[in-house]
Amino acid sequence: MTALTVDVRGFPAGTVLEVTGELDFTTVEGFHDVLRRLVLRPGQRLVIDLGGLTFCDSTGITALLAARNVALDAGADIALAAVPAPTLRVLGVIGLDQVFPVHPDAGAAGVPAAPASGPPAREPEPPDSLGTMAWAGPEA
Repeated sequence: MTALTVDVRGFPAGTVLEVTGELDFTTVEGFHDVLRRLVLRPGQRLVIDLGGLTFCDSTGITALLAARNVALDAGADIALAAVPAPTLRVLGVIGLDQVFPVHPDAGAAGVPAAPASGPPAREPEPPDSLGTMAWAGPEA
């Protein structure tokens, strides 16, 4: 089992959740913790960057739908970025590729790239400063 890590960072038009590890029955509570603390404003965009996702079961797919509901309830929109091929296939089979805008990377979803050299530009902090949250699941 690989722990789930969710890095949260703000960008001028919203928030990015960078998901790393497994999003499944044993780790999904950590993802839900992030969603419960997330603050979005109308017109913003929630980008879920799945480039580091190594596994996603049906519980993880349901968690993505929960994230969509959080965004829509706030008057924001949502996009998925860097979705791994196996997860993208599942999204297509169950029709969720028609529900979620899917982009090849966070940049294509509207997230500006970090500067290539020099000190990083200071991005606005997400309103609740969630930072990085890791979840390894319940202890055995």
